[in-house]
Amino acid sequence: MVRDQFLSELDPARIDDLADLNARLWAWLETVYHRRAHRGLNGRTPLERWQQDRLQIRSLGRFAAEIDTLFQHRHRRKVRRDGTVAFAGRRFEVPYELAGRELMVVVDPHREQVLRVESESGEALGPATPLDALANNRRTRNRGGSLATTPAVAPVVNAVELALERQQSLLLGEVR
Repeated sequence: MVRDQFLSELDPARIDDLADLNARLWAWLETVYHRRAHRGLNGRTPLERWQQDRLQIRSLGRFAAEIDTLFQHRHRRKVRRDGTVAFAGRRFEVPYELAGRELMVVVDPHREQVLRVESESGEALGPATPLDALANNRRTRNRGGSLATTPAVAPVVNAVELALERQQSLLLGEVR
């Protein structure tokens, strides 16, 4: 139906970009497709069919805010001695005390972004931040496993990463 009706009516010369095409598709769906009778719905419109069962459809409630976490991907990785893991050709810093352990790297597949690391049982182990080799070139490790920074280098704060980490924490219900 989309091919026969929407695409045949579409004028490619009037489309500026993908957003414009999407706007036209949604407008067509709302004003034409959902309001025309369909044989597969015994002559009813999709809008009428949806309204028939509307009262029986349950809301996701508080689950709606957590649904994205169900679709996150998890990949097993071993933490290197320097406290990093590799994923998709990039390296990420994780808490140094995890060096040598196997863990799961949690990835948002829609944004193609590494979010955090966790144990195989799902316990949060800490953040996974992209390794910035330039900012960390003077960073050393103490024998006890704690981080030490030479006094000549001021810590680098990436406001974008901090904002993203804060947003993800709020979405997951962790208040910092």
